[in-house]
Amino acid sequence: MADTADELEGQGSTLNRGELLKRGAAATFAVGMFGALSDRALGFYGPLKYAHKQLSGELRILQWAHFVPPYDTWLDNTYIKGWGEKNDVDVKIDHINNALLFSTASSEVAAQSGHDLFQFLNPPSSFQKQIVPVTDIVQEVTRKLGKMSEVGHRSCYNPRTKQYFGFPDNYAPDPVQYRKSHLEEAGVSLRTWEDVRKGAAKLKQNGHPVGLGMSNEIDSNMFLISLLYCYGGFIQNEEGRIVFNQGSNRRGAIQALELMRDIFRNGMTDEVFAWTAASNNQAFLAGRLSMALNAISIARSAEASGNDALANDTYLASIPRGPHMRMGNEHVMGVYVIWKFAQNKQNAKRFLVDQQLAYRSHFVRSQFYNFPGWTGAIKGGFNQIKKMAATDTHRPRGKYTILTRIAERYTANVGYPGFSNAVIDEIFQRYLIPQMFAEVAQGKSSPADAVRRYDQQFKRLYRKWRGQGLV
Repeated sequence: MADTADELEGQGSTLNRGELLKRGAAATFAVGMFGALSDRALGFYGPLKYAHKQLSGELRILQWAHFVPPYDTWLDNTYIKGWGEKNDVDVKIDHINNALLFSTASSEVAAQSGHDLFQFLNPPSSFQKQIVPVTDIVQEVTRKLGKMSEVGHRSCYNPRTKQYFGFPDNYAPDPVQYRKSHLEEAGVSLRTWEDVRKGAAKLKQNGHPVGLGMSNEIDSNMFLISLLYCYGGFIQNEEGRIVFNQGSNRRGAIQALELMRDIFRNGMTDEVFAWTAASNNQAFLAGRLSMALNAISIARSAEASGNDALANDTYLASIPRGPHMRMGNEHVMGVYVIWKFAQNKQNAKRFLVDQQLAYRSHFVRSQFYNFPGWTGAIKGGFNQIKKMAATDTHRPRGKYTILTRIAERYTANVGYPGFSNAVIDEIFQRYLIPQMFAEVAQGKSSPADAVRRYDQQFKRLYRKWRGQGLV
């Protein structure tokens, strides 16, 4: 099972993640229309106004349909309605399927028209020339809450331009979720990736294969880049230069590719090559999978399903350790940007500041899914977050407290150990890492050849974005 230091912990409530994804299909915006509720019990007393200026006008926001549906209900109905009334702003919010965010953003940029605030689930570095820098409000929030989280800083800051192009309002730690009974029956540990490799065949033989995606979707993308970290197969170095096919990075990448090839052949099925962001959720909730890497929507969905046997048997653990380190990406990185063509830039900036200053309510209402971009947004920091998670009443008691350990010790930005720059964004948006792993797992390429060929692609992208002055 997990390391003793990485033991399990707490619980909450959610609908099936697949149902959520249906809400954004066909790129149709679903506008939240709900009635207001009081939230003083969670410490929400309304955001701060400008000291010497009254806001007015409109604010249009676009973001994803959250995997914890009650969060969107509260956000649209209570928080946004209350903020708009207090600031004399007519706020309209649209929610879409997370898989449509990048294409919708591209459409708005092409039209030079759309929303004032646009939320991505990974750092949108490739859009920087269309974005208003938000360094001023980052500094304002930092003065009030203390240092920004490292994952937020490295996701939204460009050391070349010395500007914050995005505002990191939240991130979600990415734990392993596993069926305790299945792993105990097979005698499988999650301490290291080598343990997973050795146990994969037994888990599949028992009818509960491993669920690690190699598809063109966000879960596979985040997981496979994390796996490269664990093996020391870094795409770039701290300065942002491509080093994928060099020295220890090359060896680590080859080892990670070999590992996934072995786990797939012995412990998974072909379905992992065609998964959407909902698929590992659905397979786990159907009782087929023994383990998956995902944000806590799997565990919350199990609790909301009414299947107590499944929910009580669903445990959390840190990502297994690799030969180089134990490290993973955030599962999602909620980054708001303000378009240059936005009509209500001042309203957008004030909304972001006020939201982060009142983030305790967002953490609770998202059932511990949304960790704040500034840990100080919850007074007491990780210690208080752990205490809050420990109050969850689902079984086994305290299982969600491990999220604080994962967030504090084992969560990095996409592009670690460098920043989440435009090169990394394009690699992410084109799903080059899942494609590389899939080719090797399916026997279409050797690990060494795949590393060499994809390194060449990464270097071409580096030259492209270097030429545009963004790296």
